[in-house]
Amino acid sequence: MRRISFLCLAVLMSALFLAGGCSKTSALEIGEEAVDFTLRDVNGKTVNLSDFKGKVIILDFFASWCPPCRQEIPDFIDLQKAYGDKGFTMVGVSLVEPGEAKSFADKMGINYPVVVDDNRVSVLYGPMRSIPTTFVIGKDFRIARMYIGYRPKNVFESDVKALLK
Repeated sequence: MRRISFLCLAVLMSALFLAGGCSKTSALEIGEEAVDFTLRDVNGKTVNLSDFKGKVIILDFFASWCPPCRQEIPDFIDLQKAYGDKGFTMVGVSLVEPGEAKSFADKMGINYPVVVDDNRVSVLYGPMRSIPTTFVIGKDFRIARMYIGYRPKNVFESDVKALLK
């Protein structure tokens, strides 16, 4: 009886291990082409991700209530200031309703496009296991890096510099 229980447990653990080992961490992976989308920004303007093709893009999925997201935004503002005229753009995808997103963007002084998710784009780039989830997209419109959770400014700045070359 004890041997059968151990055998069942071993089979179950192996199955879980193999299933987890074969699953994708996101719908998009490094090297794949970024999925184009059209969303409205916090001012109601239509924004297509493909508008920024040929630039290095940081695409950040965030929410105003998320402390790590709030912590990264000043760094993203700085990166937009430093590299915005050198072929880089930051794009924020807010996961909260439009009014709250606009109020938050204004309060934070965000100097880059902030679009409001339609609950489809986050699925295309997801699943969002945690926020912030950030994609670094090269000039070739391919995913160069993906980060789940907070990262310090120097991580993103290093990526941007390398991809701008």
